[in-house]
Amino acid sequence: MTRTRLLAALVMAPVAIAAILLLTTPWMVAAAAVLFLAGLWEWFDLAEIEDTLARTVLLVAHLAVMVAIVWASRSSTAYSMVLFQLASVVGVVWWLLALAWLGRYEFASDHDTYARVFKLAAGALSVIPAWCALAWIHASQPNGHRWLLTALAIVWAADSGAYFAGRKLGGKLFGPRKLAPRISPNKTIEGLLGGVVAGIAVGIGFALLAGATPNQLPAVALVALAAVLFSVIGDLFESLLKRHAGVKDSGHLIPGHGGILDRIDGVLAALPVFAVGKAFFGF
Repeated sequence: MTRTRLLAALVMAPVAIAAILLLTTPWMVAAAAVLFLAGLWEWFDLAEIEDTLARTVLLVAHLAVMVAIVWASRSSTAYSMVLFQLASVVGVVWWLLALAWLGRYEFASDHDTYARVFKLAAGALSVIPAWCALAWIHASQPNGHRWLLTALAIVWAADSGAYFAGRKLGGKLFGPRKLAPRISPNKTIEGLLGGVVAGIAVGIGFALLAGATPNQLPAVALVALAAVLFSVIGDLFESLLKRHAGVKDSGHLIPGHGGILDRIDGVLAALPVFAVGKAFFGF
């Protein structure tokens, strides 16, 4: 499984990096919309929306919201990022609420209509703000494309660091205690710490490439820490949905990695907090 994961990552990573660095913001935003909406399609499955027509209508509705945000942000000379910024802030607030949801495992765990409503709302609040945050970061000046790569590299590094630290050190430092045993039994506290260390280290390194000054590195480290922790919330929340639905993966499109949502769950939560933190600290 580890070899399959590595081979898949070696294929996906260069494509993602090339898109981030070479595409203009409109094209990057369009490509991200396709990817995020594909993940949202899998989210509908976890919310137990089985009818294809219903899922298609829901997907088109989310696409319409994205298009409306872009259309409303136009001006005679450029694009205003205000709506993208507001949506990013909403995303940060939503993921804090999602953390509270994680502490209440049984909430919306049945198969009734109201549970689906909550999970569909969660999907919209996860995907659209993350997409807006991605656009905001990539469009920022200077070096927005490098800052977006930094944000994503933090999540990728944290995921890899947690995976390998969990395999090597899981249970050795904190004993049998797990991070969230009912939601994701394989996640360990050691893995979380490994992910934090890897995410912050990579974040600082990439931030220097993006143009951060030495004086800005403490703020970068703080934002990277927040992004890693939020990415864990995103990962755990998707695991919660999968537990409720009784499935192991959101899909089977990516060998060794499951579905698209399995790969972007942490990104969905990390992007809004990184975008807001970057703007707050001014780097």
